[in-house]
Amino acid sequence: MSFMFHPYPYKDLHAVNHVTPRDTVVEGALPVARRIAALFAAGCRSVGLDGYAGTEFDVLYQLLAAQLLGVRIVRTEELLLPPETIREMLQDSLPEDRSLDPVLLYGVRIPRRYEDFFRPEALEALRDALQGEEKLLVLGRGALCETLRGHYNTRIWADITPRTAALNYKYGKARNFGEPAALPFGAMMRRNYYVDFELAVELRWTLIRQGALDWYLAADDMGHPSLLPYGELCGLFDELRAKPLRCRPVYLEGVWGGFYIKRLRNLPREMKNCAWVFDMIPMEVSLAAVWPGHEIEVPFFTFVQQQGEKLLGKPAYDAFGGYFPVRFNYDDTFHSSGNMSIQCHPDAEWVVKQHGELGRQDESYYVCVAGQDACTYLGFEAENTCEEFFAAAEKAQETGETIDYKRYVHAVPSKPGTQVMIPAGTIHASGHNQVILEIGSLTVGSYTYKLYDYQRIDPQTGLPRPIHLAAGRKVIHPERTAGWVTENLVNHGGVKRQGDGYVERTVGEHELLYFALHTETFDRVMEDNTRDRFHVLALTEGEQVRIESQADPARHFVANYLDVIVVPADFGPYRIVNLGQGPVTVHKTCLKDSFETCAK
Repeated sequence: MSFMFHPYPYKDLHAVNHVTPRDTVVEGALPVARRIAALFAAGCRSVGLDGYAGTEFDVLYQLLAAQLLGVRIVRTEELLLPPETIREMLQDSLPEDRSLDPVLLYGVRIPRRYEDFFRPEALEALRDALQGEEKLLVLGRGALCETLRGHYNTRIWADITPRTAALNYKYGKARNFGEPAALPFGAMMRRNYYVDFELAVELRWTLIRQGALDWYLAADDMGHPSLLPYGELCGLFDELRAKPLRCRPVYLEGVWGGFYIKRLRNLPREMKNCAWVFDMIPMEVSLAAVWPGHEIEVPFFTFVQQQGEKLLGKPAYDAFGGYFPVRFNYDDTFHSSGNMSIQCHPDAEWVVKQHGELGRQDESYYVCVAGQDACTYLGFEAENTCEEFFAAAEKAQETGETIDYKRYVHAVPSKPGTQVMIPAGTIHASGHNQVILEIGSLTVGSYTYKLYDYQRIDPQTGLPRPIHLAAGRKVIHPERTAGWVTENLVNHGGVKRQGDGYVERTVGEHELLYFALHTETFDRVMEDNTRDRFHVLALTEGEQVRIESQADPARHFVANYLDVIVVPADFGPYRIVNLGQGPVTVHKTCLKDSFETCAK
């Protein structure tokens, strides 16, 4: 996940995937409540209804209580240990080391499960009751935990997208698991990312792996939820995977945000700017399936969990444990007030030990748009300037003065098509006046250690933005200087294949990164083949292309400028057809031939 604390409350209606109509979907709050009530009327004795963190269980309770006459409703919060006991249990996941983490943003992914937080005697009593004759609905987080799930006649999962989850916490519609009242927002979201979201993701994954669900409730809009049989959801996912697909992005304002994407995608006028576009960050975005008059929106990671090898390919599925291993977002500083913060990211040894993560955090930037004087900061000017930079940054922390960061950090001139790679530990920043496609490795959390931020104030808190110099010192690579960067990290590659009217180039490949970065430039048609490895495509120059199966062109997706498209691993031979005028360029990300070695 990427610490999406403040998504803009906007649903991009253009980012959808068209599917065939579904007549088994129940839509609307009252029809859904009545359909669940009908389960009991048809002889069902017990139902477990669990869901993702942030689901409005209070609203669900009110809807169902009015319909379930003669059914006892048990809310899982009645089973919980005292809040102070739960807080003690979470201390290892939420450490308070302000030398490394000044505003307590980071933590350690929790290794526990829901049963750990329930009173054992209450859990056993409920399990025994589920084996009796009384009609029971168990509602809330942990209702489908291992101890209980085998004792229900029917199991339902209520799912909401990460965007809605963050907004529900922000607007007071949800609170942390085991907390009687809302915590301060920053503390609440930190706990979500290391505890609440993790518990929910792992339980949902277990239920999918075991085939232990009967119904699925898409609960983003509790005024108009959608309920469908779980088998129908799987069929819907199969249909989505049969074609290239696009996720629904999340848009965020930021202190350095620009205006290119805001204008391109006609984002709400009220947005101050658009700093980040989470176009395909697997743990943060959603997937919208539409047919005339209907839409079902689900978390993209639910889709990843259910589709597994067919989406990722078996080699990637095995190597990355079922996680989608690459993330994609746009960073927009076009005509903005300044640069992104100067920063670095941790390597595997640090991030696994400190945060319980899955591996190192590598990144790359591909320049899509560049204005006057645009550049990307990457590496130190010379090896001795690393210590000089840290000394100046530490002094600036004390005095509030600004520093001449250009003395220390090397600048790579930006023009459209420039590709830079950013292995963990490399100092870097996206400079003013450009739009970059950022492509990064798998980390469930996001670990950006800000080293210098131009003394800017956080618009959310009114305080100076947090700086992580102590953590940055632990992971920085001072030997990555201007010469090394130029030789190893900028436009690194060459022609991979070419023919009449087309050329594919490798523009970024490095031994430390497990993904490869290519561009495909062509006049009319470009052919490719997934060969059991997913591809992710972005139209970075041109108006519109159609990505279609060579065997069945009806299986296609029409992509517009800067759309990010996932081509599933089992899609096989495909072609990209230029639907506009003049040559186009498509940026392609795929796993390297040797990715298993790099992934470790």
